[in-house]
Amino acid sequence: MIRFPFETPPAPGEVIEVSPGVLWARFSLPFRLDHVNVYFLRDDDGWVVVDTGISNPETKVAWETLLGGPMQGEKISAVLATHHHPDHIGLAGWLCEKLEALLLTSTTSFLSCMNFYNSPEFMAATEYMRFYASHGMPDEVAALVSTQGHQYMRMLSQPPASYRRLYDGMVLKIGGRDFHVLTGDGHSAEQVMLYQPDASLFLAADQVIEKISPNISVPAYEPQGNPLGAFLSSLDRIARDVPDNVLVLAGHRLPFYGLHERTKALKDHHDERCELIVEACRTQAVSATDLVPVLFHRELSPHEMSFAFSETLAHLNYLVAEEKVSWEQDATGHLRARTL
Repeated sequence: MIRFPFETPPAPGEVIEVSPGVLWARFSLPFRLDHVNVYFLRDDDGWVVVDTGISNPETKVAWETLLGGPMQGEKISAVLATHHHPDHIGLAGWLCEKLEALLLTSTTSFLSCMNFYNSPEFMAATEYMRFYASHGMPDEVAALVSTQGHQYMRMLSQPPASYRRLYDGMVLKIGGRDFHVLTGDGHSAEQVMLYQPDASLFLAADQVIEKISPNISVPAYEPQGNPLGAFLSSLDRIARDVPDNVLVLAGHRLPFYGLHERTKALKDHHDERCELIVEACRTQAVSATDLVPVLFHRELSPHEMSFAFSETLAHLNYLVAEEKVSWEQDATGHLRARTL
């Protein structure tokens, strides 16, 4: 049974102690998922911040309020970014410069952040518009999705010029405590999670969230990727290596107990979505764009469409890898999927 020890999140500019030496704050996001959780881990001479929020004026003001309020006079020794999505790493550079703090993250997250910041035109490449169109998306929609749909990835402050690498299997010492680093793929490559056995704590980033599933997307720059397969493997690894009695501190929504129940529910959720796609492809070949309404039952903005399409394609690529669905090309050159 999933249990919630904290039923109300911290208000803007406030923190809640969720475990000795662990504080929880929350920052707003201008999206349907309207917040991101930020944690503070007590270090020897201050705090390590886990995640940052996006780079926009409102979030900077929120940080100034927090640093001038409950965290006033407290030293921030490091900023730990769990992965490269802007709601988690967006203000890392700004905070590191402002606080003279070190950035801790995985190599993949650091390089991805550098790439998105220094090459803002990257996701608007004509090749990516052709990628969306090849899966049945009308040209005008593909043009919108490949530009407006990726504005989110540009909500970054200038990254620091250097960082400390976090990698799977290492033990990160913070405040005399050992945090075991796990990395997982699917939602974001080499996403960092922290398990602290002595305190039964698991900082799960976006890999395991209560109630909602993290977005699992095929990026335009890796069109044949299988992120769903990687995500499901990661859930198996978490259930095997992290005990069920931990307090899960995720990147969104509420802290909770019931890790193994939640990992199973996430797997079941994606199994159900795969079954819907297999059934939809059974009588005729259909494109990934045709299948978006099978999984998403509401009108979508370009930003939301980019996520919905990419997640639908993730399920298709997984089913192709599992040899349950195959691709075929129609007379117009568009890719369509059919159940084997």
